[in-house]
Amino acid sequence: MAVKRVLGILGGAFDPPHVGHLALARAAIEELGLDRLLVLVVADPGHKETVAPPGSRLELARLAFEGLPGVDVELDPHGRTVDSLEARELDDAVFVIGGDEFADFWGWKSPERVLELVRLGVAMRPGVPDDRVREAHACLPAPDRISYFPLEPIPVSSSLVRERLQRGEPIDELVPRNVAEAIARLGLYDSAE
Repeated sequence: MAVKRVLGILGGAFDPPHVGHLALARAAIEELGLDRLLVLVVADPGHKETVAPPGSRLELARLAFEGLPGVDVELDPHGRTVDSLEARELDDAVFVIGGDEFADFWGWKSPERVLELVRLGVAMRPGVPDDRVREAHACLPAPDRISYFPLEPIPVSSSLVRERLQRGEPIDELVPRNVAEAIARLGLYDSAE
């Protein structure tokens, strides 16, 4: 009898990837018992504008996650999560999101279908509004398809990294060194937004 391997999926714009993304990936792998983690760099997110082109964000994400075993990074041509999931043959997969994203889950395209295709792994950290998470959970048709796990807060965001770069300030503690070097080499974000 074959052992069932659990795939985690972490999607995002990664514009640019930062240490918070890595912390989320590590916590998800450990807390959810993931055998593999697929990081999907969304080429053209349907819900937000991006600054760097898809190929550059893919390169940055590959550099950011290269030290984590069992992690693959791919470019995702689909702008919405449900479309990306439907395009894949998934057996037992967990889509990893933050608690703040889960609080907005019912605003996603076809959230019920997302839950049919994957389970959700929701990272809970201080500062996420509990009442909004409880409201989102109460609306679930299949609450057993959700797992919550703790995540230590790291005060970083992609927009903070871009703002610092625009001001000429260091980003050493916000992104892995190889990502900072690639951002400089590619000339990204210095005149962004």
